[in-house]
Amino acid sequence: MRLTILGGGGFRVPLVYGALLGDHAEGRVTHVVLHDLDAGRLHAITRVLAEQAAGVPDAPEVTATTDLDEALRGADFVFSAIRVGGLEGRAHDERVALAEGVLGQETVGAGGIAYGLRTVPVADGIARSVARLAPDAWVINFTNPAGLVTEAMSRHLGDRVIGICDSPVGLGRRIARVLGVRDPAAAWIDYVGLNHLGWVRGLRVAGRDELPRLLADPGLLGSFEEGKLFGAAWLSSLGAIPNEYLHYYYFNRETVRACQEAEQTRGAFLRDQQARFYERTRDPGASALRAWEATRAEREATYMAENRETAGAGERAADDLSGGYEKVALALMRAVARNERTTLILNVRNRHTLTALDSEAVIEVPCLVDAGGAHPVAVDPLPDHATGLVCAVKAVEREVLSAAASGSRASAVKAFALHPLVDSVAVARRLVDAYTAVHPGLSYLG
Repeated sequence: MRLTILGGGGFRVPLVYGALLGDHAEGRVTHVVLHDLDAGRLHAITRVLAEQAAGVPDAPEVTATTDLDEALRGADFVFSAIRVGGLEGRAHDERVALAEGVLGQETVGAGGIAYGLRTVPVADGIARSVARLAPDAWVINFTNPAGLVTEAMSRHLGDRVIGICDSPVGLGRRIARVLGVRDPAAAWIDYVGLNHLGWVRGLRVAGRDELPRLLADPGLLGSFEEGKLFGAAWLSSLGAIPNEYLHYYYFNRETVRACQEAEQTRGAFLRDQQARFYERTRDPGASALRAWEATRAEREATYMAENRETAGAGERAADDLSGGYEKVALALMRAVARNERTTLILNVRNRHTLTALDSEAVIEVPCLVDAGGAHPVAVDPLPDHATGLVCAVKAVEREVLSAAASGSRASAVKAFALHPLVDSVAVARRLVDAYTAVHPGLSYLG
């Protein structure tokens, strides 16, 4: 089986390849094709993968190319993990927004909109190429903003594009752990929303919902990441455990201030950190794998540092530093390729799952996955406060899609102005002006 990774020079690729190395079953991936526009990055990551594969029997063959058509031909699965504008673009997104006093985070608020406006036209082109060159391939989208980009690609690929994220998996794992669930895989996680905008409303083990026990115990609530971020009292009031990214909504003022006062934005930190990694891999005598492992450890330890500082949450727990999205990706591939049926929280078209949204809207929800793809499971309606937020953010995503398709500056302004974390139409107009000034990729906006 052939797997193509778009953004194959990206930092997370070794996580995926490492997961593949442990799969020796029939129908496994035997050939990995890395595609990136930057040949130097491809060379660095190829070195890391070669060290990972050393001594592993039947390790998947790895090839690298800067030619998209060559990468797509013959693919059974396509992982899309591109970053349009690179980490320098992310740093610009953050700085422009913070200068206006609004959030510039990669997927949330003004920064997420700017990133989406840059990324959607490129993702649209990739989807068209997949439909033309590999029409039977399944596309697994890692590219952020994951829900928005998955919806853009679904307009050409239908249900053959599925978005994944490790946030719901990590959240479910932490809740199960604090509740003493011996086998988290046996728990049913009632999770629903959009990507980076969802809530766990129940965790059922052997038919019994264990979440009320957690919500009634302030000590338990305060013992894990989300409890420390949001506070036990707020979680009890909500009656649910929100995705960590909702901290940007519920504690927006505090988080914006912390980001403004930080020595570096997250994007600038990652830009500089990864530049050092790629520089080290140019030394043929140095271990690329060890350099990657050290860089990744630092990256994971500093994840959402401003949020944790604002909440007084302290350091991340050791169990939360291991990642997880590569495990979701591998489980998804196995289910589709081998009909190994499983349940995963994925980004898929709504169909009739959430009645507040239309059937084409991409949502994040538990899905039954088999050889026919991912099938969203019916869920109870969201409470009014969550429905309002989901509908508002989906409306913003639709304006981003409209702007990307039409080149309309008015639609871009509307996307910013309608977002709950942008507090003025005048600010929205200035954001569009500032982003188009620093991002050549937004020159299409009239």
